[in-house]
Amino acid sequence: MDSNIKPAQGTILISEPFLKDFYFKRSIILLAEHNEEGTFGLVLNKPTELKLSDVMKNEKNLFPDDFDSLLYIGGPVKTDSLFFIHTRNDLIENSIKIMNGIYWGGKIDTVNRLIQNGELKADEIRFYIGYSGWAPKQLEEELRIHSWVVSKASAAFLLKNTSENLWTNAVKKLGKEYLEWVNYPIDPQLN
Repeated sequence: MDSNIKPAQGTILISEPFLKDFYFKRSIILLAEHNEEGTFGLVLNKPTELKLSDVMKNEKNLFPDDFDSLLYIGGPVKTDSLFFIHTRNDLIENSIKIMNGIYWGGKIDTVNRLIQNGELKADEIRFYIGYSGWAPKQLEEELRIHSWVVSKASAAFLLKNTSENLWTNAVKKLGKEYLEWVNYPIDPQLN
């Protein structure tokens, strides 16, 4: 079950089917950074029931109440902080390219103005509470014990699949040796 693809900026991590951790169970993580200092990524398929406007109500002049962007759980690190990815580097200053079609961060004041003016739509940006991070060599150890498979996917694949089917569809793209993963029960003790 070794992947030929190495972790790098713009690759994804697909969790093995029995990973039990709340944050990482059947998750897809987009790696925004991977270097000798460690790894930073965001879980793409863990939406909350909250909307951005629900958690930003007390922030003066930040985001309109009717902006209906869901808030996602990005991972267990810095869960008191807001992160975002988007498709509009042409509008958002200081964006960092993760891969073709997906960018990370930028000026939050610009994002706010674009949302207020209706120039940035909810399907062009995603907001996350927290992120997923690994210390140097930590991810390599988790790959060695087969907690993850590294893969590639297009921005359209990552952003157009629903959160409910992203993991299953990503596993299917890995090939026939992984297909049985999609039929494994979420809790093998209930089988």
